[in-house]
Amino acid sequence: MTDAMPGTDPYDEHRRLLFATAYRMLGSVADAEDVLQDAWLKWNSADRDAVRNPRAYLVRTVTNLALNRLTSARAARETYVGPWLPEPLLTSPDAAAETEMAENVSTAMLVVLETLGPVERAVFVLREVFGYSHAEIAEALDRPEPTVRQIARRARAHVQARRPRFDTDRARREEITERFIAACSGGDLTAVMELLAPDVTAWSDGGGKITAARRPLHGADHVARWFLGVLAKPVSAGVTLEPAVINGETGVLFTVGDARVGALTFGVADGRMRDLRFQFNPDKLSGLNR
Repeated sequence: MTDAMPGTDPYDEHRRLLFATAYRMLGSVADAEDVLQDAWLKWNSADRDAVRNPRAYLVRTVTNLALNRLTSARAARETYVGPWLPEPLLTSPDAAAETEMAENVSTAMLVVLETLGPVERAVFVLREVFGYSHAEIAEALDRPEPTVRQIARRARAHVQARRPRFDTDRARREEITERFIAACSGGDLTAVMELLAPDVTAWSDGGGKITAARRPLHGADHVARWFLGVLAKPVSAGVTLEPAVINGETGVLFTVGDARVGALTFGVADGRMRDLRFQFNPDKLSGLNR
């Protein structure tokens, strides 16, 4: 599947697939764009006559560039201030359903992918998300096919054991989102707590630059009081909350005028919100304006 007209340069033809691959590998819009820029440079300096399959060549290039970047990024994250969360990506309802753009691009899934090693993550993304064969992955990663099969089994089991099970009813999510926005905008602590699961956990990523909790918060009362307390001054200063499709699911977008200054994604189970993830780090919001 492509999104370009015949005769288009292969890089442009497959750019959406390449971005989707890099983003799932890195959990970062900015890093994914950097990888694509490096891949473009390599593609333009390549001997085109020697490239039998441009799509495979480009995917291999992006995957290996992302692997290199992921290895160094994981070391940097050890000194990150507070919880590290993936960069949110503003999507449209139809884009989330397209084969190349997403199968499980949710924030929750990206968090699970963070628990994989770099090579395991590459194999899982190529195999489980994009449906590449073990042979194709082995060629892309320059590893024996039996080794790739073992890595794929191990990565799949790892993800399945940690993958959250949430309700997927879109209408229900939209209703809960609207009620949450109304309750927060009105400062209604009771109404917010009623929407949260009793054992809810909230993570907030401010990167040390924006007020955020340095550790995960647990329990409906604790989470609601913290959030309304953090939100009180920004709301009075003009921050508004609105529903938006973020990483393929309805979430909450925080804006000031035309500027998007934060995002909330969450899971829904038994009609209640759980696993709230607030992204406020100004360095990680480019995907909200992409």
